[in-house]
Amino acid sequence: MTTPVTATGHRRRSRLGVAAGATLLALTVTGCSGLGRTAVGPVIYSTERDAVIMVNSPSVKGCHRLAPSGVREVENRTLVDIIMYRTRNCTGGNTTYVPTTFTDTKAHNSRPWRSYSIVH
Repeated sequence: MTTPVTATGHRRRSRLGVAAGATLLALTVTGCSGLGRTAVGPVIYSTERDAVIMVNSPSVKGCHRLAPSGVREVENRTLVDIIMYRTRNCTGGNTTYVPTTFTDTKAHNSRPWRSYSIVH
């Protein structure tokens, strides 16, 4: 046996449905906002000790430290540009701008790169 739904009961369920939907949407948006954006593609670099390292899709935020021995060559295969630094904390002058899909090699007499940041 089914129970008839009154107009008041129908409105109450509609309001509850709208409230539940709004709550679910808010939770979804909040959950997604914590996801970090990445630079799609790899950054590949060769260290001063001839090791080749690939970092796939690094975060677009923050400073990315490189091998402690430093880096002599970098290949940017991401979809965004990067800036190479001679320091471990992405500060100081004498930076190198490496556009997307480019490779750069440090000058023979210059210090190695020790960190990079993403241009976004």
